[in-house]
Amino acid sequence: MRRLKLLIADDHQLMLEAIKLALNDVDEFEIVGTTNRGTQVLPLVAQTQPDLVVLDLRMPAMDGLACLEQIRKRYPNVKVVILSGLEDPEVVRTAFGRGATAFIRKHIDPRDLPSALRQAIEGTVFQTFGAAEPTQTDAGRDAGLSDRELSILRALGDGQSNKQIAKQLWLAEQTVKFHLTNIYRKLGVATRTEAVRHAYAHGLLESPLLEHAETAA
Repeated sequence: MRRLKLLIADDHQLMLEAIKLALNDVDEFEIVGTTNRGTQVLPLVAQTQPDLVVLDLRMPAMDGLACLEQIRKRYPNVKVVILSGLEDPEVVRTAFGRGATAFIRKHIDPRDLPSALRQAIEGTVFQTFGAAEPTQTDAGRDAGLSDRELSILRALGDGQSNKQIAKQLWLAEQTVKFHLTNIYRKLGVATRTEAVRHAYAHGLLESPLLEHAETAA
């Protein structure tokens, strides 16, 4: 059986290594290219002719959604999966609206990543993998957090700055600051670091893929 060719784009080298580690023992996949920059994605697609492109949303020079749109226009037979730490419903809808086959959360268990990619390649319907467990959503509601505030809290857990969060969620940076003020008040914390620690301690966030990979290594 022909191995399926994957191209992976993520702005963090450690995340690229984590993804490769998760797929290392899966014979059916062949990673034909990796990059940290959005502007390198289209040239690499042309060069490597992958079956599937795995895209981060946040990349320098050209973000994942822009890459996705161009890939779908120029290479309609290449499937695209978004791999992101965000779970904001508006972002997910936008990704599917621009032609993503699947939206995979970076909090997915690494052991489930090959299966998710396999389903993305074989499936005929749009799918979301690695979504927050109901217990996380319930914990957020118990803390009085709105869906938007919970999305911003998850972005904090992924280490994003206010500017990056604003760009990914299509918000003004001042609006992000407003939401953060409300999040801090509801969680009883004073800083973003305290907010993330509180979120992990109280089940609002899961350990990300990177932590699983580093443990496995």
